[in-house]
Amino acid sequence: MGLQAGTHRLHRDLVLLPIVVGMFLLCASAGPTTPAPSSRNGFPPDCSRLRKNSPSGVYVIQPAKSPPRVVWCDMDTEGKGWTVVQRNSYDTELMWKQSWTTYKYGFGNVQSDYWLGTEYLHLLTQQGTYKVRFIVRNKANVTHYAEYDIFRVESEASGYPLRLGRFSGDGDDYLTSYYPKKGGIHDNMKFSTTDKDQDQYSGNCANSYGGWWYDRCHNVLLNAKKQILWPGFCDKGDCSSSLILVKPTDVC
Repeated sequence: MGLQAGTHRLHRDLVLLPIVVGMFLLCASAGPTTPAPSSRNGFPPDCSRLRKNSPSGVYVIQPAKSPPRVVWCDMDTEGKGWTVVQRNSYDTELMWKQSWTTYKYGFGNVQSDYWLGTEYLHLLTQQGTYKVRFIVRNKANVTHYAEYDIFRVESEASGYPLRLGRFSGDGDDYLTSYYPKKGGIHDNMKFSTTDKDQDQYSGNCANSYGGWWYDRCHNVLLNAKKQILWPGFCDKGDCSSSLILVKPTDVC
């Protein structure tokens, strides 16, 4: 078990090394990375380019090489300018057991529960160096968060694997740390759906829950109906809601 955990950590470090080195060179040569300027249509590449006094709400963004996308911009959370790429509630009407193509292009309603789309997550996080904040609210209406100073989703050809950086937050790191008695790890895992099994489990984890970056199967689960799980915050999967927010990182 110790050897297996060590192997997972070594694999994660080897995968993350080129990203960290590239970020170091980019930071040293060009200063903090920022997304591309507004598109020809005048849409910003993400919510961080809105005026700081803009209210939270529905906006149109256009990441580089992407068509315009309607999103919810969170201008209230610390730092402002967050692009909401996922929102879920425990009693959601959404069915998270969706196909690869449905997850690729996104679904739901940006004013309630939705998934931006794995392809658009990829395009969004290719335009610069992004960070992510995962937010869950427990049954007692207490909000908790986990933040990673690097967030990147690779291409469809590589399986939309998840890349995460350093953790900070008010709980424990269940995405980049290896937990053999739970679901293993999430960092560097490929995305799995009901019709595209890319996890490390003998079965298909997405058949039971929904599309996610599974290992065997999960420590954390946010894309499911009546199951929002983050150990330490809602161990029984009974968190009332979840949010995934992204914006350009200040790691440089």
